Amino acid sequence: MKLTKITSLLLSSAAFGSTAIAFTPSAIAQSGDDEASSNDTVVVIGTRQAYRGEFDPLEIPQADQLIDAELLENAGALDLNQALDLSASVARQNNFGGLWNSFSIRGFSGDTNLPSGFLVNGFNAGRGRGGPRDLVGIESVEVLKGPRAALFGRGEPGGTVNLVTKRPQFGTGGYIRGTIGSWDQYRAEGDYQTVLGDTGNFGLRLVGYYEDAESFRETVETQKMGFYPSATWVASDDTVMTYELEYTAYELPFDRGVVFSEDFGFSPREVFVGENVPIETKVVGHQFEAEHDFNENWSFLGGLGYRETSLEGDAFEPQFGSRQTFFQDGETISRFFRSRDFESDYLVLRGEIAGEFQTGDLRHRLIIGADYDEFDNTLNIDRYRTRFSGDINNPTEEEIFTHLLLNVNNPVYGINLNPPATPNTRRNEVLQGYGIYIQDQIDLTDKLQIRIGARFDDFEQDLTDFDNPTRKSSDDRVSPQFGAVYRVNDGFSFYASYGEGYRQQTGADFAGNQFEPNITESAEIGFKADLGEFYDSVDGSIGVTVFQIDQSNFLVNDDRPEAQGGFFLFTAGEAESTGLEFDANLEFENDLSLWVSYAYIDAEFTNSFADADGFGFTIDAGDPLINSPENQLNVQVAKDFDVNEMPATVGGGLLYVDERNSFVGSDFTLPDYTTVRVFGEVEVTDGLTVRLDVDNLFDETFYTNSFANVWVEPGTPRRFRVSATYNF
Repeated sequence: MKLTKITSLLLSSAAFGSTAIAFTPSAIAQSGDDEASSNDTVVVIGTRQAYRGEFDPLEIPQADQLIDAELLENAGALDLNQALDLSASVARQNNFGGLWNSFSIRGFSGDTNLPSGFLVNGFNAGRGRGGPRDLVGIESVEVLKGPRAALFGRGEPGGTVNLVTKRPQFGTGGYIRGTIGSWDQYRAEGDYQTVLGDTGNFGLRLVGYYEDAESFRETVETQKMGFYPSATWVASDDTVMTYELEYTAYELPFDRGVVFSEDFGFSPREVFVGENVPIETKVVGHQFEAEHDFNENWSFLGGLGYRETSLEGDAFEPQFGSRQTFFQDGETISRFFRSRDFESDYLVLRGEIAGEFQTGDLRHRLIIGADYDEFDNTLNIDRYRTRFSGDINNPTEEEIFTHLLLNVNNPVYGINLNPPATPNTRRNEVLQGYGIYIQDQIDLTDKLQIRIGARFDDFEQDLTDFDNPTRKSSDDRVSPQFGAVYRVNDGFSFYASYGEGYRQQTGADFAGNQFEPNITESAEIGFKADLGEFYDSVDGSIGVTVFQIDQSNFLVNDDRPEAQGGFFLFTAGEAESTGLEFDANLEFENDLSLWVSYAYIDAEFTNSFADADGFGFTIDAGDPLINSPENQLNVQVAKDFDVNEMPATVGGGLLYVDERNSFVGSDFTLPDYTTVRVFGEVEVTDGLTVRLDVDNLFDETFYTNSFANVWVEPGTPRRFRVSATYNF
């Protein structure tokens, strides 16, 4: 059977950030189709992105960044944190002892008690507790700045991060890679794809990895593995279906970092202040999508995602405030114990129709869709905590045992791994949401376009806490968006936009009522330029954006009389973020590539209230948001050349992060830092490439983020990695 026409829609997970894939006669022949010949005609229809439509980057009235596979490779990024460091608009936040990804965009982060809500192929995936995301199965990372609730629905206040996974490209081949690094890091990964069936219309891709590594943190060891198969079926010229499985399992200790004292400074960065008892996390996820073209102008896109995550294990964490003995002698850390058993299920359904039509001289590009998501989250926590009142200069063995003390100058581990913990949290929460959205981008002239859109959401919460009966509540929300783009020519455009965002908030107030959603309003103006339209010697884009985001209804401590003095929260916090961003991604004709991302962000509270974490601080208007540097810069450069006819690449990168407040309501500030990395690789024989990476070249001592002065994450010292990759 000859394939005379095959669409390259292929979704890339609802085609969210996808790359057009052309099916060629040679690819079909590789799959075993003896009838494939040079007479076969392949027609590439194009791609469409879920929630976003099909637009040239210069037509989008918002600032987006695409971190593609080549840039991730040049930057040596192995996990999502390292990938997001490439965007100066993104800052690291408290990562829950290394067990999840947490970040802010344009100064704003979400719920500190949940992972940041990133997407995988357009499906919500970040809220579960499956460990930090590895990049082995990721093709590219998108940073979509500004709230996107008018289309996506609930999301983080500063923007959206979307991961585009590796899916079948309808060819045969792949790679295997082995890596050896500092602190006994051993990593193996592989990626293989092929085409099945007599007609060559079924693509299969298998991606996986395993890693065993120690750390510069003494006694810390982690084991990680993941398997990510996917399959795509071209059912007809007009219909494509894709299925993808995600399986990830981690074993890693809970690491709150180092402790800081004004009198004694930071505890040694190499001393692990927990216990090397593993936390086990697991993810099993499924994604299925189907796309159908009705005709040249209209298509349907539908998808289903289901994701289960679990986290189970024990943690020994530094105490706060007057309970922390390190503040007294600078060497003895008092700890408390928590045992956790978390489970979550996430279901997402969606469908949309997109197309274009004319009304008189006006061209419309329309998206209409609906979706449903349900997040079922169960938390079980036991806790053991005491207050030390003895002689800190001469603690007895019984006091060390009872109060879980650790001397950083002579750490002894494993003294009391099973303290008598009692129940602290028993909670199940189910968040459900239904949404209907519409967006129309209208060409008013050949240069001026406007975008209007809105989304209606109805969401519900069922909350069961300890032995209390289930409390049910509901709310609804309309989120609008407006934008305008003026295309000066094929390579330059100005834009302006306004959008609103919202985020459902977990938990309830003192009366058991669901919290109102966290609300974000954003306005931005900027320009984009495609330099390839102006210069023959350079290809790529630059963009400049000025923005302001206002946030309201974030959770603060409830000190109102009706809360009866208990530790409750309510939605009274307000904040503002203003800033300027410059982004450039360029390739020169001399095989030099350059990535520059700079952001100036002034993010601060705009009203006064008691802090939400119960530390007794009062936040005043004008206080900075946590872990939000005013200035951040990332520069990456790479140069391709030949060495004795062997292809080679050398390059490096620089990351600068300004000082930032790292304990809300206090004066605790983490110092600024600059790290430099270099790499070099050479293809020594056909298909075999050897590479060396050196991270933190000058062995800078730095700290990436903090929740408080007793939970500070230290940066990694100078690190070496050697890898060998065989492509076939």
